[in-house]
Amino acid sequence: MNNIGLLTIFMLSMFVGFEVISKVSAVLHTPLMSGANAIHGVILVGAILITGTATGAVQITLGLVAVVLATANMVGGFVVTDRMLEMFKGRGKAKAAVAAKDATDERPAT
Repeated sequence: MNNIGLLTIFMLSMFVGFEVISKVSAVLHTPLMSGANAIHGVILVGAILITGTATGAVQITLGLVAVVLATANMVGGFVVTDRMLEMFKGRGKAKAAVAAKDATDERPAT
């Protein structure tokens, strides 16, 4: 496939992706993005495999950049998921955990 064809597919996929994501309500956006972490894991594995077969300096550099960006994207997704799950914990459990921590901090040193 020639470069014009690849560019056309890339541009069309950007428009379709934008339209799909813009139609998602704000309530569902975070769970949708946290569910996409599996896809980011596949992208990371692919970047590692492609970088492993690289032969030139440019290929290795681009592969390394791809691995770093895929890792950052995946870790960021897990951080967002963790923060989202923290919101669903009960307030009583959170207050009890804070009270228990405060109680251990107030013990006099021996």
